[in-house]
Amino acid sequence: MPVLLSENFRALFYAPFYAAEATGAFREAGVEVVLKPSPEPAAAVAALRAGEVDVMWGGPLRVMIAHHADPASDLVCFCDVVARDPFFLIGNRPKPDFTLAELATAKFATVSEVPTPWTCLQEDIRQAGLDPEKLARIADRTMADNEAALAAGTIEAVQLFQPYAERLIRSGKGHVWHAAARRGRTAYTTLVTRRGVLESRADELTRMVRAFHRTLGWFASAPALEIARTLASYFPDVPVPLFAQCIERYRALELWASDPVIRREGYDRLHTAMRSDGTLKRDIAFEAVVDTAMAEGIVAEGVVG
Repeated sequence: MPVLLSENFRALFYAPFYAAEATGAFREAGVEVVLKPSPEPAAAVAALRAGEVDVMWGGPLRVMIAHHADPASDLVCFCDVVARDPFFLIGNRPKPDFTLAELATAKFATVSEVPTPWTCLQEDIRQAGLDPEKLARIADRTMADNEAALAAGTIEAVQLFQPYAERLIRSGKGHVWHAAARRGRTAYTTLVTRRGVLESRADELTRMVRAFHRTLGWFASAPALEIARTLASYFPDVPVPLFAQCIERYRALELWASDPVIRREGYDRLHTAMRSDGTLKRDIAFEAVVDTAMAEGIVAEGVVG
């Protein structure tokens, strides 16, 4: 019986999830995985809870929220993939010495589609000594709208992921002011399942995590053009040279995990941000949300590929 894997939503920073399928890593690990698209992240969580899929990929943020609402929640993260924040602040002019404190006088727009980017950025802003609630922030536009606004010169800075950011940079109308990945590890995207599935299908999920360990190794060493060509069918609207540039920029920021073990450091950084913006009203223990045993066992095998 195949493992049904729910796709959170289509995004370039999720590239290793598609690569595990496209490169045959699942097949070589001896597990059949069927990818099931989800209309949006909340629907993926609902499908997992309902038993309509076996595994999803998504943010530990949503798993922490589930445990916050119900301490008996059985959702658990078990394989790291995106270990840092993939978002950028792209400005309308070069600012090589930009600091977040400069947002006190800037008109900027943040992501509206998902919560994690702003949750993390607002904590960075607090650490810079500003009150994020008092800034001139536009919070209700899509990334496509914000890309167009920056290109048109009607806004000073926008929060985007790839390839929106790279298109603006290549056009000369956008400049990297801040790469969120530079704050360090932030638990961003992992494999998520239910505790019962982690136990009852341990053999298949172990093989699945082994495939991701192999894929992360390939991502770290393969030429960016090779990665872009391999995954081109998943992103038909992104030209291969642009795709490769996006990969190179993300790799320089160490966006993707080097192995599938979810680190407490990244969890704690996300947890702190969720506490500071009020998403969490109480602490949620790492052990309640994360199980590292499977991934640690695979890393201990000492074999990648």
